[in-house]
Amino acid sequence: MYPFNLTDTQIAAFHEDGYLMVRGLFDAEESDLLLKIGRADARLDKDKLSRLDAQGGVTRLALRNELGDDIYSAVTRSRRIVDTMERLLGGEVYHYHHKLNMKEPFVGGAWEWHQDYGYWYNNGCLFPDMASCMIAVDKATRENGCLQVIRGSQRMGRIEHGLTGEQTGADMERVNEALKRLELIHCEMAPGDTLFFHANLLHRSDQNRSAEPRWALISCYNAASNNPYKVHHHPCYSPLEKGDDTDVKAVGYRQWIEVQDQVKTVELA
Repeated sequence: MYPFNLTDTQIAAFHEDGYLMVRGLFDAEESDLLLKIGRADARLDKDKLSRLDAQGGVTRLALRNELGDDIYSAVTRSRRIVDTMERLLGGEVYHYHHKLNMKEPFVGGAWEWHQDYGYWYNNGCLFPDMASCMIAVDKATRENGCLQVIRGSQRMGRIEHGLTGEQTGADMERVNEALKRLELIHCEMAPGDTLFFHANLLHRSDQNRSAEPRWALISCYNAASNNPYKVHHHPCYSPLEKGDDTDVKAVGYRQWIEVQDQVKTVELA
């Protein structure tokens, strides 16, 4: 769906609720390319990291601080996301990082309750002028561990975080009190649906107990005015070169050919 024109009503909803769901922001052709390339991408498979939840379940992700010439970067640069982010955050943004979150059938672990700014705060970002967008690669349902958010919880400000399993989790005393007063939302999504959410929004997801995978691409942004005061593992400000929305398919088809050639090379070796 491009060009995507954000309305004043949607901006107001984002600031009130802490998130904004846009259905079908990426069409079926784009979603299919993301899915096919992600599943077949040997480099992505090599870059996978694992994180244990509190029950010992394993969630895998591949994280990159740099943008490249691939479909993940084309999505992250696309005007329908970056222009939307700039209106939601009130000014210029830059690419903070992006990651592919991979919950495999039956074994995909949970993500504990947290705020992204709960730990981005420690990277030298003075203000929570940061947000992410999650693009569903697979269908996300309650059964396969879709994202859950506490509507309006970003208005609580940053709360304390500590280790939960191998993850950084929020203070559960505060989370449980928030759940008594605020609405819990299960963000069920079709491929191509996109969720924009504020860095202080409390969110989590269950383990994947189903036979269906749940993959999602998450692109994260920081306000240019919120440049970190110290060097950390995520980048400081540099201008983000926006890409045309049509680049997603153009780059995707080129990468799909390259990925198929890589698979053929491996099979012949």
